[in-house]
Amino acid sequence: MDLSQFMIMRHELLLSLVVVLFLLLQLSTKKEKEHRVIPWIIGIFLVNTVIGFLPAPTGSIFGGMFQNTGLTIMMKNILNIGVLIVFIQSVEWLKGDENNRERISEFFILMISTLIGMNFMISSGDFLMFYLGLELATIPLAALAAYDLYKTKSSEAGIKFILSAAMSSGVALFGISMIYGVNGSLYFSEVAQTLGGSPLETLGAIFFFSGLAFKISIVPFHFWTADVYEGSPINVTAYFSVISKGAAVFILIILLFSVFGAVAGVWKDIVWITAVLSMTIGNLFAIRQNNIKRFLAFSSIAQAGFIFLGVISATQQGMATVIYFVLIYIFSNLGAFGVVSAIANATGKENISDYNDLYRTNPRLSLVMLLSLFSLAGIPPVAGFFGKFFLFAAAASQGYYWLLIIAVLNAVISLYYYLLVVKAMFINKNEAAIQKIESSLFTRLGLLICVAGIILTGFASSIYHYIYAASWGM
Repeated sequence: MDLSQFMIMRHELLLSLVVVLFLLLQLSTKKEKEHRVIPWIIGIFLVNTVIGFLPAPTGSIFGGMFQNTGLTIMMKNILNIGVLIVFIQSVEWLKGDENNRERISEFFILMISTLIGMNFMISSGDFLMFYLGLELATIPLAALAAYDLYKTKSSEAGIKFILSAAMSSGVALFGISMIYGVNGSLYFSEVAQTLGGSPLETLGAIFFFSGLAFKISIVPFHFWTADVYEGSPINVTAYFSVISKGAAVFILIILLFSVFGAVAGVWKDIVWITAVLSMTIGNLFAIRQNNIKRFLAFSSIAQAGFIFLGVISATQQGMATVIYFVLIYIFSNLGAFGVVSAIANATGKENISDYNDLYRTNPRLSLVMLLSLFSLAGIPPVAGFFGKFFLFAAAASQGYYWLLIIAVLNAVISLYYYLLVVKAMFINKNEAAIQKIESSLFTRLGLLICVAGIILTGFASSIYHYIYAASWGM
C-alpha cells in the first residue's frame, strides 16, 4: 500500500495528527497556563477543517473495509464545521471554570477522538469497521458527559449514557450477528447482493436499526436523552445534539439506502411509525420543560422525527435533503446552545423563566436566539424553512401524504413551544432580568458563524445543488 492509498484516509489521518499536536501542546505547557493553548488548538483545527475541503482521492482500502467517496467527504466536512463551532463556543466555559482550567486539552482530545470514530463509521465498508468506529465514538462521549467531575449530575449523565450505549451497542451487534449468520459476510456490498428478506435477515435489520436509533434519540430509544443532556456541560450537550446525532443520521441513510434495500418494505414501516412518535412525543414533552437544556433535548428528538421524512423517501432527493437539513440543524441548534452557554457561564441560570425580559438587557443574544429558534421551527425566510420544506417535498414525492399531514401538525405544535421562549425574552416583564452580559471574542465569533449559516444556507441554492450532486456518490 503506497502513500496515495493512505491519503484516502486523509480526514482520519489529519485528525490523528491533530490529537498528537494537542498532546504536544499539553506536555509543553504548565498546568496553570494551559488556557493559553486554546487559540492554538482552535487554529490547528481550523486548518484541518479548511484542508478537508481540498480535492481528495476516493476509493477503498483494507480490502474494502474503508471506503471514501465524494459523499462521505462532504459528510465529514459538515461534521468538521460543527465541531469547530463547538470548540469556539467552549472557550469561555473552559477558561471560566476553575475545575476545568487544568484539563483543557483533555476536553479537545476527547472530542477529536469521538470525531475520528464517527468518520470511521461514515467510511466503513463492512459491519466490523462500522462497529469499531461506533465504539471509538461512544467511549470518549461518556467521558465528556461526565466531564464536570465535581458535579453529581454530570457524573450521573456519564453513567446513564455509558449504560444505555452499552445496551444499544449490544442490540446492534446482535443484529449484525444475525445478518452475518445468514449471508456469511460482513461487507456491505456482499450483504446488499445476497440479502433476500428472510425472517432472520429482517429481524437482524430491525435489531441493527434499533441500536443505531439510540444515537439519534428516536422514540422509543430516547429515554436517556433529556437526563444526559441536562447533566452534561452545555457545550458537551451541544455536541451530543448536533455532531453525534448528525453522524448517526449520515451512516443510517447510507446503510438503509445501499445495504438494506431488500427489506425496504419493513424498515420504511418502522421509519414511518418512529417518525410520528418522535415528532409527537418530542413536541409534547418539550412544551412541559422549564430547563432550557431539557427543552432543547426534546426539541432534538422532534427534529429527528422530521429528518426521517427524508429517510423514508429512499431516493437521491431524500438523501440530499437529509444532509442539507443536518447542515442547517448544525447552525440552528449551535446558535441556540451558544446563547444558552453564554448566559449560563455568566449567571449559572438555565431555566426558560430566567430568560424573561432578556431583550431589554441583552438584545443581541436575544436576536440570535430568536433566529435560531425560528430556524428550528421552520419559519421563513431563515434556512430552517427551506430544510423542512425539502423534507416535506421528499416525503410527498413518494406518496406519504398522511405522514406529511402529521408532520405539518407537529410543525405547528413546535412553533408554539419555540415561541414560548421568544415570548419570555421579548414580552414577559422581569424586574430582576439577567444583567447585560459582556461576551468574549470567541463567543461572539461562534454566534456570528451560526447566524451567517442560518441566513446564508437557505438562500445559497448552490449549497443544496452541490449536496444533491454529491449524493450520487452513495
